[in-house]
Amino acid sequence: MFLRLPLAALAALAMLAVLPGLRVPAYSAPNILLIIADDMGLDASPCYDVGEWKPAMPNLEQLCRDGVVFDNFYAAPMCSPTRATILTGRYGFRTGVGTAVSRRSNNALDPSETTLFQFLDAYADDPYAHGVIGKWHLSNDDNGGSDHPRRAGVGYYAGLIEGTLEDYYSWPRTENGNTEQVNDYVTTAMTDNAIAWIAAQGSRPWFLWLAYVAPHLPLHVPPQELHTVAGLTGTQPDMRARALDYYFAALEAMDSEMGRLLSSMSSAERDNTVVIFIGDNGTPNRTVQAPFERRRAKASLYEGGTHVPLIVAGKGVSRHGEREAALVNSTDLFATIAELAGADFPAVSDRPEDSISFAPVLAKGGSGGRDFIYTELFGQMPGARRGNRTNQNGWAMRDSRWKYLHLDEQGDAFFDLSADPFEKNNLMNGGLNDEEEAAFKRLQAAGYDLRAGY
Repeated sequence: MFLRLPLAALAALAMLAVLPGLRVPAYSAPNILLIIADDMGLDASPCYDVGEWKPAMPNLEQLCRDGVVFDNFYAAPMCSPTRATILTGRYGFRTGVGTAVSRRSNNALDPSETTLFQFLDAYADDPYAHGVIGKWHLSNDDNGGSDHPRRAGVGYYAGLIEGTLEDYYSWPRTENGNTEQVNDYVTTAMTDNAIAWIAAQGSRPWFLWLAYVAPHLPLHVPPQELHTVAGLTGTQPDMRARALDYYFAALEAMDSEMGRLLSSMSSAERDNTVVIFIGDNGTPNRTVQAPFERRRAKASLYEGGTHVPLIVAGKGVSRHGEREAALVNSTDLFATIAELAGADFPAVSDRPEDSISFAPVLAKGGSGGRDFIYTELFGQMPGARRGNRTNQNGWAMRDSRWKYLHLDEQGDAFFDLSADPFEKNNLMNGGLNDEEEAAFKRLQAAGYDLRAGY
């Protein structure tokens, strides 16, 4: 069980690292940059052979050439649950965050959870500067609202507290608890903020969680110099007819700004920085590409909703242009970032129970530390219908070949992902052979064992 230390105790542990006479920081630890693209599935990533069309994202493609592309990375199928798993290293059934958080929902992240930022303060070898710039989407009116990032131990916060915005050019920016309306293109503004924050850290090692809103709705026309898509008018008829073009334009703008951020660093700082890039869930129904189905994309537990990009490059990544088949869950970013920062886990009880570091495979390929990946969705108005769409609450468990899917309203499904990676053939419809039956029972039992007591 993950030990939840009181904030006062965590603060006291953190101070031990900086008291005069106890330790002189060498500042040799790597900088860590976690970049999150909002609603970007495999079909939208140029590093994955899924989907017919791809946006022009040369900076992301360069990261793929410079580092490792993970082929089996799973997140939750919606924004808030994925962010909560990264922040705590724990699955949603433990934290209560199973679907998108809103200001008045009852599923915001409890401030009692020990977060990655608090853990770094307590256990990192060198005192890390840390911050979150961008989308938060974990707070409501009851858990601190705009002050929730500070309560979660974030050293500096600036960005969008809620889950989405109405206008990419006019949005409410919160900085350390204070909110004001700004009229700058949100992707550019967040990048400017990140560049300034990194520059202010000097020689101190830093961890920056940069959570772009792009390419999340609303569809819009980004500044023309940031993308290559021609002829976007911004009218509703054009956006309806060319939704994928607008979605790609937002991705290209994000890539341009990501490149500007990386170019702003000195060569020495860039060489000392590990970059982790992820999508937080699958592509939205409106813009998802075949072979994913529209109703099996974002907000579903099928591959189109949960199987997302993960690319890692930079300091400590000795594999270049390679692909990695190890099973990785979004919870694993907690332990991985902690290990990269040199944070020691003093005892087994101090480990977040659902987080396994994949740092070892950055230097040498292998099976990783997981036998299965788990993901879930809950809190989507059980028993109700969203339009004519059946509720998608449930959970999924998969290994390197098989996937067991339990949907609360639709029952169980079982897939052989090696032969059927896009889940066209539910093996339960035709009866399972002995091999399939054994795999089905193994994954089903593992899922129920994991969830026991919840």
